[in-house]
Amino acid sequence: MTNLFPKCPNCGATQFNKILIKHLYVCPECNFHHRLSSAFRLQITVDKGSFEEIDKKMRSVDPLQFPSYDEKLKSSMKITGLNEAVICGTAKINNIPVVMIVMDTNFIMASMGSVVGEKITRAFELAIQKELPVIAFCGSGGARMQEGILSLMQMAKTSSAVKRHSEKGLLYISVLSHPTTGGVTASFAYLGDIIIAEPQALIGFAGPRVIEQTINQKLPEGFQRAEFLLDHGMLDKIVPRPMIRETLTNILQIHKSNKRNKPYRIEQYGLK
Repeated sequence: MTNLFPKCPNCGATQFNKILIKHLYVCPECNFHHRLSSAFRLQITVDKGSFEEIDKKMRSVDPLQFPSYDEKLKSSMKITGLNEAVICGTAKINNIPVVMIVMDTNFIMASMGSVVGEKITRAFELAIQKELPVIAFCGSGGARMQEGILSLMQMAKTSSAVKRHSEKGLLYISVLSHPTTGGVTASFAYLGDIIIAEPQALIGFAGPRVIEQTINQKLPEGFQRAEFLLDHGMLDKIVPRPMIRETLTNILQIHKSNKRNKPYRIEQYGLK
């Protein structure tokens, strides 16, 4: 059941759900970008009716017989209507063909298990086959602990797929949403040719509290937020949600028109 009056986790303001939809789930009071479902993300990003999903029926099993894992999977499937925490497929953005990877944090916080890693790898392999750019909307709590070492292996597998895609001279744009953490950050999410983020997104490997407890020091204000990372050269640009489709279109058009096989220069895409 849809929450008619969602509360902003940043400022506490309560908004009528229809108002939030109109604002693409960006809080009108504080500009906080709420988490999106994968379906809504696709709806506001790709051309209407252009998305064709691949590997839709793939779903995780319980290789370690981890307590309550199977029940958690079934519950997430029922709540989200998805079989896993990522949707992959082909689509068009302003009539430009792309391969889309969209993570959904409503499914076990979009943690990366063996099926998530496999679907992402297959998406890059499809992009290589069709010679298409890849756009990945990342958001995750990290590796899926219920699958142990199998989940950690997905970091290497997805990273290898990105490398093969890059070796073909193909474009990969990574869009980081709130939050993007753990093994996802440490693998394919941070391997894009161009990396952009939504405002105020939490991006990092370990959480700030874990780091503070480990080094026993107070972290700087805004540590691991998108704005902090941009200032320290870890991002190419912060793009508000209403501008993401237009920004992606501009990058794709410039890339498409550049027929010469030269290394990417960020200033060429208007990001600096």
